[in-house]
Amino acid sequence: MKVEKMMQLIRHMAVGMAVIVVLSAIPADSSTDCSTVTALISSCSSFVKDGTPDPMPGSPCCMAMTTLNNVADSADNRRSVCRCLMDLITQNNPNATAIATLPGFCGVSLGFTIDLNTDCEYIDQFAELEGR
Repeated sequence: MKVEKMMQLIRHMAVGMAVIVVLSAIPADSSTDCSTVTALISSCSSFVKDGTPDPMPGSPCCMAMTTLNNVADSADNRRSVCRCLMDLITQNNPNATAIATLPGFCGVSLGFTIDLNTDCEYIDQFAELEGR
């Protein structure tokens, strides 16, 4: 049992380090690069591909969703994250619902709905309603 807990701790640390590396690569004055969004979503790959296990707060997947929420810290970054996520759900259409449900499973609101009908240019009004 101790080995299993140690392996879980190592996995969480690895994800944390990956998130730090991804965040350190984001220039402070530019909008978010889609490779950052893709890297963070990849932490949830088993759920996105297989629909299981459900992400739980504190899991590597949810840590990545929290980081994605922090990346979407300005109107420009939020629009960039939105466009990247729309591209991802277009490219991964069979998995679009799984990607769209990630923030909800993790208790995170990105300030917009992940849906093909979302117009990323107008998400600021939605974000204002949520107090972002």
